[in-house]
Amino acid sequence: MSSRTFHSVFLVTVCCLLLHAADSTTDPTEVNALRQIKRSLIDPTRNLSKWEKGDPCNTNWTGIVCFKNPHDDGHFHIQELQLMRLNLSGELAPEVGQLSFLEILNLMWNNLTGRIPLEIGRITSLRLLLLNGNKFLGSLPPELGNLGNLNRLQVDENNITGSVPLSFGNLSRIKHLHFNNNTISGEIPVELSKLTNLAHLILDNNNLTGTLPLELALLPSLTILQLDNNNFQGSEIPEAYGNFPRLVKLSLRNCGLQGSIPDLSRITNLSYLDLSWNNLTGTIPESKLSDNMTTIELSYNNLTGSIPQSFSDLGSLQLLSLENNSLSGSVPTSIWQNKSFKNNKLQVDLRNNNLSDATGDLRTPDNVTLYLRGNPICKSTSIPIVKQVFEYICGEKKQTSTKSNTPCSNVSSCPFENVQVSPGICWCIAPLSIDYRLKSPSFFFFTPYIEHQFMEYITTSLQLETHQLAIDRVFDENKLRLRMYLKLIPKGKRIFNVSEVIRIRNRFMSWSFDSTDFFGPYELLDFPLEGPYRKAFCT
Repeated sequence: MSSRTFHSVFLVTVCCLLLHAADSTTDPTEVNALRQIKRSLIDPTRNLSKWEKGDPCNTNWTGIVCFKNPHDDGHFHIQELQLMRLNLSGELAPEVGQLSFLEILNLMWNNLTGRIPLEIGRITSLRLLLLNGNKFLGSLPPELGNLGNLNRLQVDENNITGSVPLSFGNLSRIKHLHFNNNTISGEIPVELSKLTNLAHLILDNNNLTGTLPLELALLPSLTILQLDNNNFQGSEIPEAYGNFPRLVKLSLRNCGLQGSIPDLSRITNLSYLDLSWNNLTGTIPESKLSDNMTTIELSYNNLTGSIPQSFSDLGSLQLLSLENNSLSGSVPTSIWQNKSFKNNKLQVDLRNNNLSDATGDLRTPDNVTLYLRGNPICKSTSIPIVKQVFEYICGEKKQTSTKSNTPCSNVSSCPFENVQVSPGICWCIAPLSIDYRLKSPSFFFFTPYIEHQFMEYITTSLQLETHQLAIDRVFDENKLRLRMYLKLIPKGKRIFNVSEVIRIRNRFMSWSFDSTDFFGPYELLDFPLEGPYRKAFCT
């Protein structure tokens, strides 16, 4: 075959394939399923108006992402259903289970009610099931345990009741189980200990009861265990919890726990420990905790004995909170003395104990705050320094102030937005604004980590440069979560082009950021397209 003949045959073949692709339509079963889904939804702002005509994969139906090429059956198939924050209400139709090739189902931050359809359990290709921030009722369908490819299951912030299905122990590829802020009851199933890939188990703010399963300590990949504000009344923290191989955060705040604190010194990656507001008794273990510790929260228990000297060897510590116990002896001033905190801060809260002396000078560096109110030492006349620093260490706890941004000195008329990129300097650009939340961070003070670790984490994950990120506002949500507004800045121009917006948006919504247990899992609360992006962007 001559070269010219080969190229002619190749071109004809390509043209035939392109024509075949152009003639292909979306699988009729899936089209019907989408129409049934639309009928069951209430769409007051007509975000789904494109669903009323044409073909889903050929006419860009809102929120529909299809595979690029037709399947062997000659049809296109739906790969993603992305309906986040579209002001939708009503119920999710059971026909959603007919989207048999679906990989991502994202219905976050709407007002959907009714039960979660059990038919979702038929979509065995599903990787991400994101239903958080709705008003779903009833119990979790056991059929979801059939989703062997599922990586992330988020049903947090709904009205879910009933127990966690035992079948969830079959989710062999699951890494993230986020069930927080519901009314889930019953015990944590021992079956979850079979999930060898599970990294984050977040069940806080529910009505869970029973005992803490010691088998969870066998989970080889678990890095975050967050069970705060449940009712394990009378349960003890298993000694086996000192054997977690990779745990970074253990948060069991306000769980009705009793007994003693187990030795956690063998958890080499542990950064964050919160056992506050329980009924724990006995002494605090003397063994030195991980060098990574940033937060030790043991307040509002019935702990006795002295403060361990080993707390003085934790160079990354930001918070030591032991208030409202029955601790006695001396304040170990070596916790802050002769230490270099660099850009870090340390808060030591020892209020309302029985501490009567100090091992050294109670004066603290500027970046260390000490609270001693309600201890006998504050009434001591034998320690002269107490009188000198009384107002600072024995007075009311002061609220830490947040530094305000320096006003821009170069502001001029701007058709978009003056975004502060450094103190006093603003650029006139059209940024992408993202409402973003860290769901379970492993630190107390965020400021020391913003400029380098956090900004590098975000921009590396988005394939941007660090100067392309500005953090607008940061605020704490009930000590558990950290919410912030991010602004992404175009490089060398005023506006991102459409392909860049799509790439960045898809990166956020695919949950494919680089893994970090220190910052923990993130939540995308909103990705509003405003200003010049509103008309230019096509979902």
